[in-house]
Amino acid sequence: MTKNNFRVKNLSLAGQGEKNIAWAASQMGALLKIKQRFAQEKPLKNLTVGMALHVTKETAVLVETLRAGGAEVAITSCNPLSTQDDVAAALAKKGIKVFAWKGETSQEYYANLGRVIAVLKEAAQRRQKIATIDDGCDLVSLIHQQHLELIPHLVCGTEETTTGVIRLRSMEKDQALKYPVIAVNDNKTKHLFDNYYGTGQSTIDGILRATSIMLAGSQFVIAGYGDCGKGVAKVAKGLGAIVTVTEVDPVKALQARMDGFQTMPMKQAAKFGDIFVTVTGDINVITMKEIGLMKDGAILANSGHFDVEIDVKSLREQAKKAEQIRPGLEKFILQSGKSVYLCGQGRLVNLACAEGHPSVVMSLSFSGQALALEYGLKNEGKLEPKVYILPDEIDQKIAKLQMEAIGITKDELTAEQKEYLASWESGT
Repeated sequence: MTKNNFRVKNLSLAGQGEKNIAWAASQMGALLKIKQRFAQEKPLKNLTVGMALHVTKETAVLVETLRAGGAEVAITSCNPLSTQDDVAAALAKKGIKVFAWKGETSQEYYANLGRVIAVLKEAAQRRQKIATIDDGCDLVSLIHQQHLELIPHLVCGTEETTTGVIRLRSMEKDQALKYPVIAVNDNKTKHLFDNYYGTGQSTIDGILRATSIMLAGSQFVIAGYGDCGKGVAKVAKGLGAIVTVTEVDPVKALQARMDGFQTMPMKQAAKFGDIFVTVTGDINVITMKEIGLMKDGAILANSGHFDVEIDVKSLREQAKKAEQIRPGLEKFILQSGKSVYLCGQGRLVNLACAEGHPSVVMSLSFSGQALALEYGLKNEGKLEPKVYILPDEIDQKIAKLQMEAIGITKDELTAEQKEYLASWESGT
């Protein structure tokens, strides 16, 4: 459905979307506390935010938080398959400028990014402050490549995920970054929880929804042992899988081994794996060379941000036959006669085939997004066009809000202990 202020699949889905948003909000206590304060203080007044995030029920709670703080919001997805259509409809029904639906073509995806940028241009013409929230850096990249006239009006940006931060640091290194961007992904309350616990659970959730297989006893191969890979390994092991890790970083490879997992190159693991998951942020981690070594019936899934970790293009070109056999699951018959199965078109399996991270985890991540915008506005004109990390006290504040929300208490240092930790004179 198309109107000037929204483009969604079906506005009649809004009722279910509202129920799902309310369900998510009930588990996002930390973010709701920020929303309450924002509603009173209006720290985002006269700000228009252009967002490229997964349009999920949790993201909708963030949108409502920003609006409570006084911001106008325009949002599109950061992945063609990650939008929850009922949530997009609910946002549209509330008057939010939303341009997203599940199953966008590449052309539609970039057209929707362009629609968000058009809203930012209109705001800039009205002399409103503007900011971006990105997940993967596509919005920031498009602004820098085609819409440089927006740069003088942008107060700040924020970035949600590892892949986007990598791209931003590359832009900063090349002196291509033209406005300050806060790496929310680098908050401890983000990557130590969202990437680890969130990706771990939601990746397995996506694979199980797509395939309905038994994980116990399976040979489960994970490419990448960063925070996301560690989380996937933890959950797979917990469900009884025999986990093998492939890595290029010697420290991470050693850590995987000491965590109790087999470690070896992908070309070796390809010969015996039942399920393969890529979480590296890099390109061509699994190519046709590795796929050719796999056993009949091997399952492929990706949980990295972009659909480049598995060489899906070559798989489609070289397979004798391809067919969709279940929602989110394709079967490819290779020239050898063997079959392999691909989850979610090689895109983020946790969102293409499931609902993304649990709401509790996203409460932490999106608290970081809300407070990062507030920080950027408070420091308007003081931040250079660089990648920033939020001060530790804001990270600590997010953790405390979440502890309060779920009823956790902790110890406090005594005056004596604080003095001891601050001194250097005491010895053995």
